[in-house]
Amino acid sequence: DAFGLRFPNPVGLAAGMDKGAVAVPAWESMGFGFSELGGVTRHGQPGNPEPRMFRAPGEEALLNRMGFNNPGADVLAERLARWHARGRWPSHPVGVNLGKSKVTPLGEAASDYAYSFRKLWGLADFFVVNVSSPNTPNLRQLQDKSALDEILAALQEVNATEQRAAGVGARLKPILVKVAPDLTWDALDDVVSLVAPRGLAGLVATNTTIARPPTADPVARWVYRETGGLSGRPVRERSTEVIRHLYRQTAGRVPIIGVGGISS
Repeated sequence: DAFGLRFPNPVGLAAGMDKGAVAVPAWESMGFGFSELGGVTRHGQPGNPEPRMFRAPGEEALLNRMGFNNPGADVLAERLARWHARGRWPSHPVGVNLGKSKVTPLGEAASDYAYSFRKLWGLADFFVVNVSSPNTPNLRQLQDKSALDEILAALQEVNATEQRAAGVGARLKPILVKVAPDLTWDALDDVVSLVAPRGLAGLVATNTTIARPPTADPVARWVYRETGGLSGRPVRERSTEVIRHLYRQTAGRVPIIGVGGISS
């Protein structure tokens, strides 16, 4: 049980696999205890030019620069509504990962996130604010405390408005923030400092890393020269360090969804 939801088991499908919500019923059938769809942006976008995903099998690593390729919030809302209408909605919690459109200036990021949240509010169980992907230009600047605070304020305003409109018995949607593994401890503490004031339900740690670990593997050396975010075994130690830090700083009172680390 976490942030008002019951999870049949703690292993979920991370965002990035089902960006367009085309396989919503499948993830429960495969045994996942929850699924996170997206990332979705207000405007549909094709993502970065291909090739944009590279594997280093010897290092159990994957590097991607997908760039939030997705159909957009309007289309995603239509698809989620169809899954509901057809009676194919899973019994496990379903989250949506919210990103910023590439065409939206940083100064207008809050309204961009708020639009997607408003469109999808009644169709999913929880929402994750993604300000930590390295594959949208300057997106990680939104992890800065003032910028993130503005986004969260806009989202909670939508949250309250939609709850009132939904009527008696409606609950606020849990909002979580996904952080990058490359943040300093002080920057992570800035995110933590917004948990209580902005009513965050939890934290997601971590996204992919722009760091490149030393390796003797010739394939990995070639892959690591590419631009993008690295995931898999090389980021596991740092991701775990971030989870440990967030757990200590929140005294264990804030649910943390750990990303990655399961490789069998």
